[in-house]
Amino acid sequence: MKRLRWEAPDRDRPLPKHPYRDTAVVYGVLAILLVIVAVATGSGLARALITAVAVFVAATLWSWRLWRNRLRERARIEGATDERD
Repeated sequence: MKRLRWEAPDRDRPLPKHPYRDTAVVYGVLAILLVIVAVATGSGLARALITAVAVFVAATLWSWRLWRNRLRERARIEGATDERD
């Protein structure tokens, strides 16, 4: 039986300069696209806006939480290596 092996995310990748802002911008653009597609397909504007705002807030908060944890972990690791030197 062949098993798929997923590699762990590369923790050595450089972090973006503004991870929180970049995340909000990306999800903001996706929320706008959601409203455009919903209205273009005949859904109501109010319903599309409410859904887009809810999805934007949930996705942004989740991503910010992940960024915060990643930044804390990186700081902890860098702090541990500094103490050994």
